Amino acid sequence: MSTTTDKKLSKGQLAYEQERARKAGKSLDEWMKHKARLAAEEAQKAATASKPQGEKKKGLISRLLDKAHKPI
Repeated sequence: MSTTTDKKLSKGQLAYEQERARKAGKSLDEWMKHKARLAAEEAQKAATASKPQGEKKKGLISRLLDKAHKPI
């Protein structure tokens, strides 16, 4: 058990993660490293997916209101 894991998790969380590690057939340290790597991959995937593809077209109501406010 690493001391960094102990500082981050409460007793209940630590017990939960130990149970998950046991079910996965890994030690607690291996499990936490695996979990952190998966979280980093997910964050990277979300960051690349959230890049705007272009400016989004305004909705119908917004366009009509903009047109109504323009002088003739």
